[in-house]
Amino acid sequence: MNMDAWLIALLVVLVMGFITWLYSLVRKDVSIVDSLWSLMFLTSAIVYVLFAETINERTLFIFALIALWALRLSIFLTVRNWGQQEDRRYQAIRANNEPFWIKSLYIVFGLQAVLAWFISVSLLVALDSASEFSLLDAVATILWLIGFLFEAIADWQLYRFQRNPGNAGKVLDTGLWRYSRHPNYFGESLIWWAYF
Repeated sequence: MNMDAWLIALLVVLVMGFITWLYSLVRKDVSIVDSLWSLMFLTSAIVYVLFAETINERTLFIFALIALWALRLSIFLTVRNWGQQEDRRYQAIRANNEPFWIKSLYIVFGLQAVLAWFISVSLLVALDSASEFSLLDAVATILWLIGFLFEAIADWQLYRFQRNPGNAGKVLDTGLWRYSRHPNYFGESLIWWAYF
């Protein structure tokens, strides 16, 4: 494992968090960290590929999967949150942590950066491997595809449900949401198991 790449990724995601924190001060809304979350993994993956000892087709394929997941999630969250007030979760954190403008740097943005960096170690291992495609990679790809579809479809179903004013106060219990309380998180967990 390339520890230099991992430490450089930490520095890069902390800088990303800091810049986005500055922007959140102007907007008075830290919800933008949600859109940043997956991009921290993509940025870490870029660092890992740049420092990889061997770049082969498998490395590029895994990187493409990471990029597809990260960009889809970030774009979805940006569209979903566009024009909305700050997420209620962050409003609660804001109310209990004064002066929030400074505390949000480490409670929200710094914490997210460190968590993304720590979790991204599995991506470092996957991207810095000289291994060629194997049967296990094929199984992981199928698992990734199922997870990606679950997450994307569930997000889309919830987005449509929440946009309908007639559903205010109701619980989505159709589509994938009929089978799971959080099918989007189920899909997300499948994606990470696939990387592992």
